Amino acid sequence: MATLGNPTNTIAVLQRYGFNFQKRYGQNFLIDANILEKIIAAAGVGRNDCVLEIGPGIGTMTQYLCENAREVVAVEIDKKLIPILEQDTLSAYDNITIINEDILKVDINAIVQEKNDGKPVKVVANLPYYITTPIIMGLFESHVPLDSITIMVQKEVAERMQVGPGTKDYGALSLAVQYYARPEVMLTVPAGCFMPRPNVDSAVIRLTCHDRPPVAVSDEKRMFDVIRASFNQRRKTLVNGLGNAAGLNVKKEQVLSALEKMGLPPATRGETLTLAEFAVLTDLLNE
Repeated sequence: MATLGNPTNTIAVLQRYGFNFQKRYGQNFLIDANILEKIIAAAGVGRNDCVLEIGPGIGTMTQYLCENAREVVAVEIDKKLIPILEQDTLSAYDNITIINEDILKVDINAIVQEKNDGKPVKVVANLPYYITTPIIMGLFESHVPLDSITIMVQKEVAERMQVGPGTKDYGALSLAVQYYARPEVMLTVPAGCFMPRPNVDSAVIRLTCHDRPPVAVSDEKRMFDVIRASFNQRRKTLVNGLGNAAGLNVKKEQVLSALEKMGLPPATRGETLTLAEFAVLTDLLNE
């Protein structure tokens, strides 16, 4: 079993199995051992940890996780990669479970129960850019017991997760991440560290999950519906954005009244509100 994380061994494995990269899965494999070690350190993976890895690819980071964690569960959507993982790159490890499934359809709570007695797990992933947000939101909204999520994402997406009100990158993703976790960019990863080389640089961000959310709101789902509607058309005022949003069932007068109670002007836009203000706004609209 060859250690991956360098171009030579990675190419050898791919050629051995005649593997072709699938554009629809956004596959880019890491080929830099130094970066891999930094990701494991950033995730704080230790001997007592159960780790859920999303998208192991050919098992490059999985090898490092298996060396450091008690138990690893790797969920891979591409069935062509399963023989490589099972028969080759991960065959030496007895602390790995490989699941050939779409992570958005997996019952992660059941995995956590079975593998970690329902205690919080650490998620580590090199996420394809096109599906970053659905995966992160899916993990948070399903209320899986999580310690942290350490993920490699497009650099600008990582930046979007940790910005505050009034910046152009601030949006529904920033608010959702900050409601559930404390985001911290750990390192930047140049495009040259991947095969095939992507068009943009990446960043590793660690989301350390809150024991309890930093703001109280009577209806969490409703708050995120309000947040999404507020950012669907950024240039619109909240009165128009929320008043015209399908499915919210909010009248413009209600929004105006709520803003007035909050001491905010009628022309307020969603991009200026903090998470705490969105919680207050939601509760006022629910009254």
